[in-house]
Amino acid sequence: MIENRPVLTLLAHLVLILGVAIVAMPLWVAFVASTHTATDFMSGRVPMWPGPHFVENYAHMFGQGVSTSGTPPIGPMMLNSLIMALAIALGKIAISITSAFAIVYFRFPFRRLAFWAIFVTLMLPVEVRIVPTFKVVADLGMLNSYAGLSIPLIASATATFLFRQVFLTIPDELTEAARIDGAGPLRFFRDILLPLSRTNMAALFVILFIYGWNQYLWPLLITTDPKYYTIVAGIKRMADAVDGLPQWHLVMATAVLAMLPPVLVVVGMQRLFVKGLVETEK
Repeated sequence: MIENRPVLTLLAHLVLILGVAIVAMPLWVAFVASTHTATDFMSGRVPMWPGPHFVENYAHMFGQGVSTSGTPPIGPMMLNSLIMALAIALGKIAISITSAFAIVYFRFPFRRLAFWAIFVTLMLPVEVRIVPTFKVVADLGMLNSYAGLSIPLIASATATFLFRQVFLTIPDELTEAARIDGAGPLRFFRDILLPLSRTNMAALFVILFIYGWNQYLWPLLITTDPKYYTIVAGIKRMADAVDGLPQWHLVMATAVLAMLPPVLVVVGMQRLFVKGLVETEK
């Protein structure tokens, strides 16, 4: 029996409303700032309601960018971030699911050692290995390129571990049945494992897309050509104005637009994302 306690219900809703307000407040301030002029934020008083320059500010970012910081229009930067995020997400999923397939279903020497060697790389994020990675990318001539933006970030021990755990839950009888029916390793992988891993791939895609979209240090380090600036690195360059004060209204307009693609991905794949995270049985 579920008891109806109005006081507890009211308290729960108040806590939820407070949490939403805490999370949404910075987003609201960024949106409001993007609809005012730069001088409105130099007086020491931050406006809390939208201003009349919404269309003007956003049109300026799409058409001209910020010349004082060498930032191009926002369209090419968002396209670069989209290409980078898609390459990282799809590349991580492809490499991780095939490596997990090999570790689980093939018998070869030092198989367990290979898995733990992959897993140990969790302790070596890109920030730790940034100098040797930059040296390798520079020697290969991949600076200022989409390959340089995405390839060094493709390998993923977390995704490999997740797919390995998924494959371990698949009954051995299914593998034996596929072998009796004449299915080879690639057919078993294509026709059985991939469909069973669909929700897990969707959940990973959402996480990895946001990971790739929000990359900051690596794009900032290897891109000096404005044609390859990403949106997050572009926001950093806009905030570091050289010849004057940052144009915060344009910075905030860029930040608001930079939030839209990840939000659309999460909303569009919400059902598969949740199902992929909580599904334990196949």
